[in-house]
Amino acid sequence: MSYVIGVDLGTSAVKVLLLDRSGAVAAEASRDYPLYHEHSGWSEQRPDDWVTGTLEAIRELVAEAGIPAGEIEGLSFSGQMHGLVLLDAEGKPVRNAILWNDTRTTAECREIEALVGKERLLTITRNPALEGFTLPKILWVRKHEPDVFERAVSFLLPKDYVRYRLTGAQHMDYSDAAGTLLLDVANKRWSGEMLEAVSLPASFAPPLVESHALTGTLLPEQAAAAGLSEGTKLFAGGADNACGAIGSGILREGLTMCSIGTSGVILSYEKDSGNDFRGKVHFFNHGKENAFYAMGVTLAAGYSLSWFKNAFAKGESFDELLDVKPGAKGLLFTPYLVGERTPHADSVIRGSFVGIDGSHERVHFARAVMEGITFSLNESVAMFREAGKTVDTIISIGGGASNPVWLQMQADIFNADVVALENEQGPGLGAAMLAAYGCGWFDSLEACAERFVKRASVYKPEPEAVRAYEGLFRVYRDVYASTRALNEGLQAYR
Repeated sequence: MSYVIGVDLGTSAVKVLLLDRSGAVAAEASRDYPLYHEHSGWSEQRPDDWVTGTLEAIRELVAEAGIPAGEIEGLSFSGQMHGLVLLDAEGKPVRNAILWNDTRTTAECREIEALVGKERLLTITRNPALEGFTLPKILWVRKHEPDVFERAVSFLLPKDYVRYRLTGAQHMDYSDAAGTLLLDVANKRWSGEMLEAVSLPASFAPPLVESHALTGTLLPEQAAAAGLSEGTKLFAGGADNACGAIGSGILREGLTMCSIGTSGVILSYEKDSGNDFRGKVHFFNHGKENAFYAMGVTLAAGYSLSWFKNAFAKGESFDELLDVKPGAKGLLFTPYLVGERTPHADSVIRGSFVGIDGSHERVHFARAVMEGITFSLNESVAMFREAGKTVDTIISIGGGASNPVWLQMQADIFNADVVALENEQGPGLGAAMLAAYGCGWFDSLEACAERFVKRASVYKPEPEAVRAYEGLFRVYRDVYASTRALNEGLQAYR
């Protein structure tokens, strides 16, 4: 037997999966690590906490599986996007990592727009300047912590730092590099124009590689700590959304993914860089070589439902959701609890319940929250369709794929077949698939997906619900414009 490991480096924990050649999960383990919020809007982590957590989780994984270390051929990574790890000349972090959900960099986003121009920025990077991206974080450190920045000679993203510590070699794959605002996305190279505009040397950016590229083997001390062989191969891996797409089989035109975790994502495969959404949705390099994907983001997807349950309905299962018709008796919810990303890049907007009357019970609010999250995701689906893309089959993963009521709701609101997977492991599975492909188990990622990605059930849109939701969605799309000024007025009181 032989095995591969997928490492999913998330925001709150690292999860590792051990898969055999059939795609079956032989073992899994995870480790949490802390987040640091020193000021409002700040979100940081210690890079070495990721390394320690990853090594401990792998060691537990190997022990649980009870297999010889030599049977594990390789491992690869999925990582939280955009996070900044600045390194000194010795390869050590000069400060904590600044994460994707850190919002301190609004001024730096405007600075990038002024230096490059909004239209030119979209032409090169295919994305607007947003607080979550990496380049604004680099400029923030340079401006506010000049003594710290003076020691920095290069940068990595979170999973790339972990891999560097395990192999001693620095690389970055295209799918993660696409979220930095420094990559020429269409031409797959660091943009000299962007680097020059923000006065960064070319040496500041690490070498670029494909997601399935072999980047080295384990250093002796790290192999001992992980319980693996020194000959274990490490492959570059990809951004979490790219790996989620691979792990869902989104590897050809016509397939779309819906991922509902803390945030929510609608991701659609793009065979080339031809479609130009002009920044209305994100456009990134795929983990599959020479492919791309377009992606819309709802910042508070699963988080909105968790917030509602914790605040108003602890311990309730809401089994009676089945008895509530689409529309929750005329109650609408917008999931803007932490601002919004797609299609409204707005850090000030906040959520709303609209249409409350005395007949509404908690179950109506719960259904409205689930519908509001799905309406927000449907704004991205609508933009894809408006751009001429066919969206008729959507693979659903994450928390939203564990609830049959929510899966049917997705089918009705998206007006598409929604597919739940048998072995839904998200980005961790995609990372393991990159390792399997890199090890030569398959001649393509598509062939790997045929073995590893197993469909469980399909939810078909119900015509009556589709008609109801089409009308409700038109109302939903008006709520943002109607509440924007109100939220700007409330900002001073938060």
